[in-house]
Amino acid sequence: MTPGSNVPLSVPRVVVDVTAPVRLDVSGLLLTADGKVRSDDDFVFYNQPQGPGVSHHSGGRSAPDSIEVDTAAVPAEIDKIVVTASIDGGGVFAGTTPTATLRGTDGSVVATFAPAGLGPETALVVVEIYRRGGAWKVRAVGQGYANGLAGIATDFGVSVEEPAAPAAPPVAPPAATPPPPPAPPAAPPAAPFSAPPSGPPATHLPPPPQGAPAAQFPPPPAAAAPGTGTGTGTGTGTGTGKISLDKGRVNLQKNQTVSLVKGGRPVLTRVKMGLGWEPAWGGRSIDLDASVLVYGPQREHITSCYFGRLTVLNGAIQHSGDNLTGAGSGDDEVITIDLGALPPNATGLVFTVNSYSGQKLNKVAKAYCRLFDASTNEEMVRFDLTNGEAKRGVLMAKLIRQNSGEWDMTALGTFADGRTARDMVNPGAAAL
Repeated sequence: MTPGSNVPLSVPRVVVDVTAPVRLDVSGLLLTADGKVRSDDDFVFYNQPQGPGVSHHSGGRSAPDSIEVDTAAVPAEIDKIVVTASIDGGGVFAGTTPTATLRGTDGSVVATFAPAGLGPETALVVVEIYRRGGAWKVRAVGQGYANGLAGIATDFGVSVEEPAAPAAPPVAPPAATPPPPPAPPAAPPAAPFSAPPSGPPATHLPPPPQGAPAAQFPPPPAAAAPGTGTGTGTGTGTGTGKISLDKGRVNLQKNQTVSLVKGGRPVLTRVKMGLGWEPAWGGRSIDLDASVLVYGPQREHITSCYFGRLTVLNGAIQHSGDNLTGAGSGDDEVITIDLGALPPNATGLVFTVNSYSGQKLNKVAKAYCRLFDASTNEEMVRFDLTNGEAKRGVLMAKLIRQNSGEWDMTALGTFADGRTARDMVNPGAAAL
């Protein structure tokens, strides 16, 4: 096929492979006659592999990802399905010629298309499968976007808009009080993360047994270390490893757990998780990405919220958008969670940071996560990651819903070799 050409579909069910010399992320979007998705559920990709009549199949390391379309199962209000591709890990298509191959379920080739002459595009609409006069056809498109998959998703109505920046707090007038005592000397620059221990790769978890009753995640083991809380004074955790918020803000150490209960009552349900980092001393800027992975009672992955999917679960979780360098002080990326609006089957949240640019995390200093009240911006819990490994991903913390409905936060600091949220799904499940 050539750009703009179309051919009739000779079979009702086709599989679209998109291959290239580099690994690609392939997606499908179900569009109505106005060229928009009906909701984010019509965006089918590796973290949301099923849609009505459309499914995503991951080829793993040795085979291409593909989109399968069963035209008989596509809803009547859907006018077309567009198949998109972007380079896994980022990058432009210049010098690369992707090839789309449409096959019937018996393996027979229906059509092929190889868009040529690509340059700064970082994502492509490769082909579209569409209705005409009660029949289905395929059209070669090859339209490129310079702003990646997020640009395609925005054009087709997927929710990827960034929330407005918060207003600056008012500046209080100076108080007529004696000057404070001199500040202590500044601490030296944070040292880079330490070298990595080697370890076995993450393994896939077995699927839950059919018909197994829903069960909440178990609490952390009794062997967890006791914790120390900080506020106006110091609080000490119990032998079970759970720390109370009653004495103020808590600084967690690795594997410590804090119960998000204060004065015998759960904290406000709308919270924010801020994640931040800085390049190691003398190092260059590094593109890290913060994500949250959502799991069900049997540790099954439900969805992920990250820079390419800023809103999930009907707005219960929202991402602030991508920070490409980690430069500047304060939180680099913020994820807002309305715990009260989460569906009942969302019982575990795992917060991750990944090096999308591929640099190892021993080239990062001052990585941290902090949980704070979304209404008052009062910090409740903080975890500073002081040691690291030469891997590309880290599980920073997890939130687990208890049988009582209360939530616990546990500091993790567990490293895994993954550049994207998708790579962290299995390690995240294992951490629960």
